[in-house]
Amino acid sequence: MEIGQKVKVRRLREKMAADVVEKIKQNPMGTVQDFKMTDGSGVGVVVDFGNGISTWFFADEIEAV
Repeated sequence: MEIGQKVKVRRLREKMAADVVEKIKQNPMGTVQDFKMTDGSGVGVVVDFGNGISTWFFADEIEAV
């Protein structure tokens, strides 16, 4: 994954607010905005959906398009 790359959410592993989940389900396509350290050993991917929603995902939750 690279910053600026288009991605699609394949699944949601972490719990999120219901309104955020609904917006992501309506439009699962976004752009990689940044990277984030998770639990000290993993790297998460911050995705911006362009509809006021920006959140992070594990790499196995998204795929490049």
